[in-house]
Amino acid sequence: MNLDNLIKVLDAITKLLGAIIWPAIVLFVLVRFGSALREFIANLGEFSFKGAGFEASGKRKQAEAAAALAAAAVARPEDGATPETAIKNAREAVQLVADVVTPRVIRRAGRSVVLWVDDRPDNNINERQSLEALGVSFVLATSTDEALDKLKRQSFDAIISDMGRPPDSQAGYTLLEKLRTSGDRTPFIIYAGSRSPEHQAEARRRGAVGCTNRPNELFEMVLSVLGRWNEL
Repeated sequence: MNLDNLIKVLDAITKLLGAIIWPAIVLFVLVRFGSALREFIANLGEFSFKGAGFEASGKRKQAEAAAALAAAAVARPEDGATPETAIKNAREAVQLVADVVTPRVIRRAGRSVVLWVDDRPDNNINERQSLEALGVSFVLATSTDEALDKLKRQSFDAIISDMGRPPDSQAGYTLLEKLRTSGDRTPFIIYAGSRSPEHQAEARRRGAVGCTNRPNELFEMVLSVLGRWNEL
């Protein structure tokens, strides 16, 4: 088995499910396909990355990350998404992990701790698992106050935050402003419902690394930040 075979399997599933309505496909992938995808890629990893310089444990981490990221990509369809789009996003997730995850990345990830602030943490399980597979540790907070309290107790290599948390519709910016005002320069990423150019520009203007609503972009952004931060 290799990556090409995985792509063929995903394409076949697209054709098989093409006539089913979109919500049913999401449910099918999450309930039935998610665990199978993890197992399939985990087994695939022992072969498709042969000769890439990985130890067996490194291959398995890479494979598990690919499976979780693919599940995250399917679970967060964009507006107007189709079954074909979902499978395309999953395929791109697998390819992204194969392209960017190296032994060096795994070593850096293994010594990184990230604070994730979201009032609905269950919505991000797959995204977290994709990074946890590489060794990243997460501390969760469900409010701005809880996040600030945790930041007083320990330092983090990065912070991921959603945007709106009741009653503050811009809680992500509120937290970011409090941190920057206090002199805390921890890399800050906003993972919310928009990645429009104006929202990305606003996030950077306020001191964030960036903002996105795409699991693949978040994965790549976090690994990039951890690589630079750990070199300081």
